Amino acid sequence: MSETVELGQAEAEELAMKACLHAGANRPSARSLVDATLSAARFGPPTLGFPHMVDYLNSFREGRINGNPQPKLDRPFPAYLSCDADRGVAQLGFDLAFEDLVAAAGTFGIAIFTQTNSYTAGELGYFVRRLADRGLVGLAATNANPMVVAKPGGPKVYSTNPLAFGFPLGDDLPPMIIDQASSATAFVNIVAAASEGRPIPEGCAVDSEGVDTLDAHKALAGSLLPFGGRKGANVALMVEMLSAGLSGGPWSLDVADFRSGDRSPGIGLTVLAMMPGTIEEGRIERAREQAERLKDLGVYIPGMSRGELAGLRSRTFKMPRSIYDAVCFFASGSGTAGNAPLTPPR
Repeated sequence: MSETVELGQAEAEELAMKACLHAGANRPSARSLVDATLSAARFGPPTLGFPHMVDYLNSFREGRINGNPQPKLDRPFPAYLSCDADRGVAQLGFDLAFEDLVAAAGTFGIAIFTQTNSYTAGELGYFVRRLADRGLVGLAATNANPMVVAKPGGPKVYSTNPLAFGFPLGDDLPPMIIDQASSATAFVNIVAAASEGRPIPEGCAVDSEGVDTLDAHKALAGSLLPFGGRKGANVALMVEMLSAGLSGGPWSLDVADFRSGDRSPGIGLTVLAMMPGTIEEGRIERAREQAERLKDLGVYIPGMSRGELAGLRSRTFKMPRSIYDAVCFFASGSGTAGNAPLTPPR
């Protein structure tokens, strides 16, 4: 079992900021990315916290992310905000539009944010969690480079195309956050299994010949499968239309690999913000009561599990030693242009 490093809030934040700045990010980009990384490390899958930050750091260095972007915000309709991220991180454009998005949702009951021309969105649940913290229901969709086949033996046509949904449950509970890929498993889970020498579950991926495989390395050379067969492929198509279709961003078939080369993925992101009725209607309390009733019946409610409640209270961050060393590599200034990137096994 690999060694684990544990950092306090301030130490983790300082390390992450230094790493981003030395990798080539300007301060606003670094701030947005660090906030999202710390949130993912607390609440999201472990692979989307500091391990995924290493992808960002390498991408700053290798040119897949513009470290000094000038996002262009527009408002084509009163409750419709759009952004060209200028090849920067997706979180920066969202941060710049966030207060206007919240205000528009409060005025009109519903508002939409679309964005194109950014690096991949990271933990998608982060975007709807931000809205839920302001008392808003959120729905988010995004795409990336093709990794998923519509059926075994077919070509890769979709990314993992995740969909995230958030519903506030009251001030003393984290919100309900559903964040899942339309593929049978997330790409980062395949990468983690390959680095740790673990098999992957059956039905997650096929090898380069289109044959089912439990070998993570063969899966990386092959393709991911949608969950639930054709139904999962339909969800991936829906996400494709919500993200790339609404934003005007590139379809997954046209997106560059987010882990290699020097071209920005330029992906699409769409976030919908909705008011859960008026305060007098008590829709949040009603949703909380229903969530508690379902939980009592043995239903898993994301946001009310012990792990998520622990994340709410925790002020420390754990990561594998290899990931810590990789982030320190950049924080020291060693990850600047002209030096070889460090991509640790994970």
